[in-house]
Amino acid sequence: MLHFRVSTILKESFEATLKRPFPAVYQKSWLPTRRRRCCCFSTVSCDARLVSSRLNVLHIASLRTAPCATPARLYCVKTEGAAAESDEHVRKEGSGGEENEKKNAGILPSLEDLLFYTVAEGQEKIPAHKFLTALKATGLRTGDPRLKECMDTLKDTLKKTADGVTLDRHLFKKCVQSNIVLLTQAFRKKFVIPDFQSFTSHIDELYENAKNLSGGQVADYIPQLAKFSPDLWAVSLCTVDGQRHTVGDTKVPFCLQSCVKPLKYAVAVNDHGTQYVHSFIGKEPSGLRFNKLFLNEDDKPHNPMVNAGAIVCTSLLKVKEKAEDIVPKCVFSCTYCSCLISVFLQCFPEGTDMTSVLDLYFQLCSIEVTCESASVMAATLANGGICPITGERVLTPEAVRNTLSLMHSCGMYDFSGQFAFHVGLPAKSGVSGGILLVVPNVMGIVCWSPPLDKLGNSVRGIQFCLDLVELFNFHNYDNLRHFAKKHDPRREGGDQRQHTYGPMDYESLQQELALKAPLWKKVSPTESNQDSLTTVVYRMDKVGE
Repeated sequence: MLHFRVSTILKESFEATLKRPFPAVYQKSWLPTRRRRCCCFSTVSCDARLVSSRLNVLHIASLRTAPCATPARLYCVKTEGAAAESDEHVRKEGSGGEENEKKNAGILPSLEDLLFYTVAEGQEKIPAHKFLTALKATGLRTGDPRLKECMDTLKDTLKKTADGVTLDRHLFKKCVQSNIVLLTQAFRKKFVIPDFQSFTSHIDELYENAKNLSGGQVADYIPQLAKFSPDLWAVSLCTVDGQRHTVGDTKVPFCLQSCVKPLKYAVAVNDHGTQYVHSFIGKEPSGLRFNKLFLNEDDKPHNPMVNAGAIVCTSLLKVKEKAEDIVPKCVFSCTYCSCLISVFLQCFPEGTDMTSVLDLYFQLCSIEVTCESASVMAATLANGGICPITGERVLTPEAVRNTLSLMHSCGMYDFSGQFAFHVGLPAKSGVSGGILLVVPNVMGIVCWSPPLDKLGNSVRGIQFCLDLVELFNFHNYDNLRHFAKKHDPRREGGDQRQHTYGPMDYESLQQELALKAPLWKKVSPTESNQDSLTTVVYRMDKVGE
């Protein structure tokens, strides 16, 4: 990967000759326009490390400038055949041979410089809050684990500055260099939702529309759920690139209840494989209430999204600690459990301790989350089992595929068929009022509002999901050919994105940004005042127009 520094000779030359204010640049300009100068840099390695921390799927406890008076020109030279240059030419450059060979090997602006000029907009220094505000607009948060090193360095650096607020270019580069690839992708709108602010403004509108609904009833057969206010309403989303947005009561904790069922099924498949898990559990919708104790013709629970199947699935989990050490011991109905044991004992693996399994089952249903933390869980499913904000693989692709398939066909109680028809996305609801919605390869969304309809689904949550796919082409079959009646937030400026999603290495991203027409074009060495016939020169002009 490439990293660059300004050559000593050219730097001294321009500091001696260019004693004038720098013109401003437009906000949309990415490349530096502050000086008329040649950028000559040498290659060194750049470490763009990602901070990774383990996501426990079952126990998350929570997150214009004025126009230029004259067009600036910037030269970027790349020397071909630099290894063949004579020692005399190297000595003229005024530095060691090895260093000059590196300098001549390839010359492009560094990503750190490009990012500074983008945020600075022609200024010598930038306030730290301006950078953080611009970062938030991309969808990234300062608390993102991937940005921990950057944020820690920024905090320490500001303590050492004179005013404790502003950063010059060199200090800024020091702060961002550890996470420069991720930051560059964010500011260049290379995430799955390029125009994140516009998209979230639509989400806020859909939230307000559903907020006005007043129907439904809070579940009262579980005393803890009956205590929640019917006015609580929250929506949180997390994209596969870690862009996050929340609106409403997103920090209020609530129990996962049935929303935990797809997660523990995914863990079971991850640990044991599909064939073993489904030797105990079926794959078909039951057509019955979710809490009915009923088996299919093969004497198995119909699927892992109903209570019977979820209890059997719980028995397949590899528990390293005793259940009572995870969550305080639950109290459950002796009548229900006696009936369950008598009917379903044949469905469990041999030697299963039914009391421990039931205890763990109810404890998992009682795990508290917030909309913010649960949206990361949903986004992990949307991202094929890799946590978007840590980059760590939590589930196998096989486990995720199977989970989404069953969520799509069985996840919304007796409303599953209707939901698949109208919304066309994998989802799972719970009687606490939560809906875990997955837009594969795009994002995870969690809606929460306690009032439920007669089928046990959140009234506001269902309305939000219907409105979402009415506005955006997220329905599984909205992307059929010749079907383009809805907004696609994955498109930038109305055009389909040409680049791929996901991380890029430093060099590829740098070359794409610096040499992308029409910003840069090749010119002759004489036009660029270069005296070497082996030099390929790229010139950027009319920047800021």
